[in-house]
Amino acid sequence: MTVLRHLVFCITAAIALACSAVHGFAQQPDDPGDQPGLVADDDYELDPVWRKQIVYYRTTEPPGTIIISTTERHLYLVQPGGRAIRYGIGVGRDGFQWQGLLNITRKAEWPDWTPPPEMIQRQPYLPRFMAGGPGNPLGARAMYLGTTVYRIHGTNQPQTIGTKISSGCFRLVNADVADLYDRVPVGTKVVVRQKPEL
Repeated sequence: MTVLRHLVFCITAAIALACSAVHGFAQQPDDPGDQPGLVADDDYELDPVWRKQIVYYRTTEPPGTIIISTTERHLYLVQPGGRAIRYGIGVGRDGFQWQGLLNITRKAEWPDWTPPPEMIQRQPYLPRFMAGGPGNPLGARAMYLGTTVYRIHGTNQPQTIGTKISSGCFRLVNADVADLYDRVPVGTKVVVRQKPEL
């Protein structure tokens, strides 16, 4: 009888160990888009649909306005004459998308990164602070949106453009974010939409 009890104990312990391993796996980082220290591949070639281009664009917003369409995964900088400069972007993953009307309140070149506490809680492996530079997930430029934790910024992972991967920020390849940065001043109106305008 003791052999049977010992066997049951061993099986129970093995099942508990397997369950804890599965639980531990489930607790792994939930945002593969954040890879501090990875240096962007500047030779990465974007799919043509995500490349910067001038497009026809109907809107009632004045030239100089930024319109972000999270469903299309494009950012539009409205130009005169019914046109816009369109950039491919990475957007918030499911559960981290939002919409609203804000302004650019600050701009930074090679910005430092201080992940907010809620991001640290989800991804404890992240650094508490990271100086700006090529390995910083915010990339070459950042434009801060209102008083929120959200930004339009570069990326050290150009292959994530066109995907839903971030915690709510909008990312562009470094060349595109530098181009946008040079075109818009602090105070620029930013319209974030989840659905296309009819």
